[in-house]
This record gives sequence, structure tokens and C-alpha cells, in this order.
Amino acid sequence: MGAAPSQKSDEPITDINVTPLVDVSLVLVIIFMAIAPFAIQAGIKVLESRAKASVGKVSADDNVNVRLTKDGQATVNGKTVELSQIFKALSEALFASKDKMVIITADDENKVGQVVGVLDSAKQAGAAKLALMRNAAAAAAPTGAGGK
Repeated sequence: MGAAPSQKSDEPITDINVTPLVDVSLVLVIIFMAIAPFAIQAGIKVLESRAKASVGKVSADDNVNVRLTKDGQATVNGKTVELSQIFKALSEALFASKDKMVIITADDENKVGQVVGVLDSAKQAGAAKLALMRNAAAAAAPTGAGGK
């Protein structure tokens, strides 16, 4: 009779202890929940518009118009500006603007880096709204050539 309880204590433990697994899982869930808002990358919100849809609430004079050509020339409200000085020009133009909206018109051949650089400079200069426009002359050329 006395030998039976000692045999049970010598048997290997076959039960899995789930408590540490649950503890580690809950800690990982809490860490991921805390990090998730930081994982979302901040971007630039851009108002997308068509070339012919230029009807808006504000007149065009209240906006800051930036024009980029395919050869790297930039104009801010009709004045030619070097790309290295675009932040200063945008700051001055936005100071006089009521709506704080920047409209960037670019050719199809423009590099994305130039356009994004101007968007970033405009946002840092204090632009409240950004809009991208396609060059109306470049947009009309392919449809006219395709129709023949």
C-alpha cells in the first residue's frame, strides 16, 4: 500500500503549463497595441483635381500657383524662381494669401522627386491645402493626336 503513492510521484509530468504562454502573448499584444499608432507613416494630403475642373469657392488670386516645367524651371505666381529658393518664395506668397492653398501644375515629364520636394516645401512654408494639376497643354496634346 505504501508503494503506490511513491510511484505516482516518480511519473513524468505530461501536462503543459499554459500560464507562461498566456502571459507572454498578452504582453506582446499590449506592445503591438502601443506601437501601432507610431507605425502609420505620416504623409501629405493632396487634393486631386482634373485640368478642366477649376471651379472653386475662392478666386484664383487667393491661391499660390506654382508651375514646374520639364526642364526644371519653377514659377511662383508667375515669377521665375530657382528650385533652391522655392521655400522662401512660397513663404512670401503664402503670407499674402488668404486661403493658404498651393496649386502645383507640372508637366508629365517632371520627376516625381521635384514635385514631392515642392509639395514638402509648400507644407513647411505654411500651406493649409495642396492641389496637383496636370499641365492643360500637355493633357490636350495626346487626345488631339490620338483623334487623328
